[in-house]
Amino acid sequence: MIQYMYSDSSESSDSENQSKTFNPNKTLNFSEVILNLQDATKQLENLCKSTEKRKEFINAIVLTHNELDMIPLNIANFTNLKILEISNNLISTLPDAILQLPLTTLIMKNNRLVNSGLPKLFGKLNLKDCRLSGNNFSNFPEQLLEIKSLEYLYLGNNSITELPKEIDALKRLKILNMGGNYLSEIPASVGNLTNLRGLILSDNALETVPSSIANLKNLKSLLLHKNRLRTLPPEIVSLKCLTELSLRENPLVVRFVNDMLHDPPSLLELAGRSIKLYNIDIPDGELPATLREYLKSAHRCVNPKCKGVFFDNRVEHIKFVDFCGKYRIPLLQYLCSSKCVVNNSILHGSHVDTIKMHRVLLG
Repeated sequence: MIQYMYSDSSESSDSENQSKTFNPNKTLNFSEVILNLQDATKQLENLCKSTEKRKEFINAIVLTHNELDMIPLNIANFTNLKILEISNNLISTLPDAILQLPLTTLIMKNNRLVNSGLPKLFGKLNLKDCRLSGNNFSNFPEQLLEIKSLEYLYLGNNSITELPKEIDALKRLKILNMGGNYLSEIPASVGNLTNLRGLILSDNALETVPSSIANLKNLKSLLLHKNRLRTLPPEIVSLKCLTELSLRENPLVVRFVNDMLHDPPSLLELAGRSIKLYNIDIPDGELPATLREYLKSAHRCVNPKCKGVFFDNRVEHIKFVDFCGKYRIPLLQYLCSSKCVVNNSILHGSHVDTIKMHRVLLG
């Protein structure tokens, strides 16, 4: 005989690290009972009949690791339900019945949800925490952009190819997880999400991230591993709250590690550096157009104590002091000269040394 039980429940993982604790006196936990839709419907119906007031008292229901292909429609009888966790089932469609509930937390990881499976009025929910990772979304669900109350949004491990420019409508977002999708670019509007504490973009197809990311002054965790990044915007050094940065399995890191010891700049770059560093004037017509374009690509080092110049073909963005137990990265900077490579003391007293990376994951 299947029984319901009250219990505590929590969720935690390396990327979805916001724990959720349920009040054991107000929670129904049917986790791992192997319920199908008929069984779950019957259990909820019997509960409602046994004590009429109990259904109004319950504010959390957990139905994880079952065999549900739909959410029981009679769940709408629990008129005070704030938290619904129904992960690891077989659900592809959400019923309109959930729109009758005062939900603030919906956790539906590892189901079979598709874009057409969300109710048209899904955006009318007053959710703060929405976790839909591990489903079958091919596009970012448009209804989510209407939920202005969202603070935690997890859409990792889907098949989403584009993050909408309108993402900045979700002004309250603290965590945005888009890892494990097929994103090739990130809109500059992400920089308007100034309440973000965590941004997970790992395991995508990103070649760059927008410089507007420097506007995320409260950002503590930025996960960019398993992408195609060859550069990082220099503005990233201004993220003084950033304590966790993951860059492993990107061409940026692989190239730097392979060449970090013995790869001197070319004569072309050395000549270009000298021209820019000493402001040498080159009369029109004395250089081919290709070389003039090359000189235009010059940039000054972001290290305020260094007057060095670098070109795109020699830009390195990470100062390694330790790597996988051997090197550490306390900060990000361009490496435009040997001084920037070997002498940490030049950073002393600059705005850069206020940045303290506690965790940098490269391998």
